[in-house]
Amino acid sequence: MLQNASIAIVDDEPDVLSMLADALRRDGFEVVCCASAADLDDALDTGAPDLLVLDVNMPGEDGISIARRLRATRQLPIIMLTALADTIDRVVGLEVGADDYVTKPFDPRELGARVRAVLRRARHMKETQPAERQDAVPQKARPGAVACFGEAFLDLDARCLVDRQGSPMAITATEFELLSTFARHPNTVLTRDRLLGDAAAHGASCCDRAIDIRVTRIRKRIEVNPTRPQIIRTVRSVGYVYVPPG
Repeated sequence: MLQNASIAIVDDEPDVLSMLADALRRDGFEVVCCASAADLDDALDTGAPDLLVLDVNMPGEDGISIARRLRATRQLPIIMLTALADTIDRVVGLEVGADDYVTKPFDPRELGARVRAVLRRARHMKETQPAERQDAVPQKARPGAVACFGEAFLDLDARCLVDRQGSPMAITATEFELLSTFARHPNTVLTRDRLLGDAAAHGASCCDRAIDIRVTRIRKRIEVNPTRPQIIRTVRSVGYVYVPPG
């Protein structure tokens, strides 16, 4: 159950940390409190939480740096906490792979709702991930369930992106939803509003800029030259179009 999930919170302000912990515990979550990146690393050494709530602006190693470092080795879902005026922090947080963000000040009930939404997406992806994969190209094993994105393949049934050897590639739940929308509508121009609508329908929190950021992140994984994309192409002032091979 989601209520049994373990949440690690990283915030250098004791009052905020206490308030967040109390709110999430009232929602039934197990909570680990960390006042710094070093505290978080110690907590991760003893066990992996199900989700990380991470403040952006902290002394020492900040939240952006922590998220970037963790994203290189872990699939841990991340919700960033940012100040209301710090749009750049939200943009950069999405660029390094945060699943969602909450702006301060916020209602603890909003944080709880976003935590549950991200956990549901992450748990669904984990439950549908096959235990083993063969080395063969996924198209051969799962005809009709896989879309080709350059050297990568989107497995629509298992809800994951894999490389040509069948190894999973790191993407967030929202990035998967974007890829699946493209896969369902090849050679069709999709507006940002359409992509935003599909993301919202699947519980993702997005804005126009977030769509652009996530497309940029996806391109880095699937395009031979992300600066000159051939698979997910930009349609100026409109949106994007997925051009499958062949």
